[in-house]
Amino acid sequence: MSRERVLVTGGTGFIGAHVVPLLRAAAPPGRPGPALRLLTHHRPGPHEPAAPELETVPGDLADPRTLHGVCEGVTTVLHLAARVGGTEEECRAVNEEGTRALLAEAARSGVRRVVQLGTAAVYGDGAHRGAPEGTLTEAPVSATSATRLAGERLVLAAGGTVVRPYLVYGEGDRWVVPSLLRLLDRVPHWVDGATARLSLISAPVLAAALTELALAPQPSGGRVLHAGHPRPVSVRELITTVCQALDLDLPEGDLTLAEARTRLTDPAARRSLDLLTHDHWYDSTRLWSTVTTDLGPPFTADFAAYAPWYRKALRS
Repeated sequence: MSRERVLVTGGTGFIGAHVVPLLRAAAPPGRPGPALRLLTHHRPGPHEPAAPELETVPGDLADPRTLHGVCEGVTTVLHLAARVGGTEEECRAVNEEGTRALLAEAARSGVRRVVQLGTAAVYGDGAHRGAPEGTLTEAPVSATSATRLAGERLVLAAGGTVVRPYLVYGEGDRWVVPSLLRLLDRVPHWVDGATARLSLISAPVLAAALTELALAPQPSGGRVLHAGHPRPVSVRELITTVCQALDLDLPEGDLTLAEARTRLTDPAARRSLDLLTHDHWYDSTRLWSTVTTDLGPPFTADFAAYAPWYRKALRS
């Protein structure tokens, strides 16, 4: 039986740092473990390039010329890389045109399967309450989300699978919890009752699901899969759990959203506040019926395990 060879983009990023060790340790029943190829750009990965099961190849998604040949001999592309932030042109160069060039190389080399890490942020604003895949209008409101959606559509059109989490926490998180704490520092109050519910998933669980999809015996592509723990988390639960685990003061008093927004002048901070005052949770039944990944405990019981890492990261 031929050995899987997996090309990973974004292997040194937040989720990639969790995925690559799982791929290196994977050995599906009756099949050899996968050979790995990491597409590297700015920074070298923390992995040992001399390992026989791990190969690194230079390439920049923002420069399609550098991608020629990166998929030679590859059976699966696990596309984790994305440009988050920057100008629309910078985001489009990586998220859309870089994905287009990568898919062209995959098609030229006969790659059987493409799995992409997407984002539920492509659904934009509004109240999203337990919606399954295919029932929400995609309405991104930022250059990052718009260009990531364009890239996702290219993957779907090529028969690939797109996995869409909403908020991801755990070791390596530089956005979810840090952004929440910055917001609480400026608005240390409960806003609109903190009743909005959100989809969260830990980085290790998400990485395990992505790894399983990448190594499944048969590709199952051309579809979107939401990725979140089945139990959504209220903003009050989110804040209480984080503050208690990190020994921080809880918010005091109540404000309406309008009152809270007057205390913020930064558009990014206002955006974070708005996102935390509307329901954004999604039905992930399709994913969890596809993979055997252990979901682990819900956020309220799980987060304390990551508190030591967050304390250290927040001090740096």
